[in-house]
Amino acid sequence: MRQRKSARLLVIDNDRRVLLFRFIHKSGALAGQDYWATPGGGLEEGETFHDAAIRELREETGLIRDTVGEPVADREFSLQMPDGEYVSSFEKYYLVTSDGATPSRLEWTPQEAEVIADHRWWSRDELRQTTDIVWPENLLNMLATPTN
Repeated sequence: MRQRKSARLLVIDNDRRVLLFRFIHKSGALAGQDYWATPGGGLEEGETFHDAAIRELREETGLIRDTVGEPVADREFSLQMPDGEYVSSFEKYYLVTSDGATPSRLEWTPQEAEVIADHRWWSRDELRQTTDIVWPENLLNMLATPTN
């Protein structure tokens, strides 16, 4: 099974809420899936996790940073891609602060524009109480790390 490396962002606003995107897949292998997840994505050829985090942050939110610090968490699991391929996914999570502005869609890929239906800033209480699917499943634990 191919390994897919990804950099993910825990974007936190001044009220300590976390930014999540709502993904709704209407076609393909993931059709019918509806969930909330952090911004981020796969590493490009020759790219480090750190560089991918900075790029993904800019592309998916419009936030520009020179650095994102050290990863605060990681996660490994089996993931089905939109084309149906299963991969071994390895993700590193980076903490980034923001003023809570609306994310920019200017650099979204056509696929992102198709599947990202909404964004929302979530409080920890809202995350504890929601019945919606939220990825990563241990997001609250990641947000509780001492570096936050």
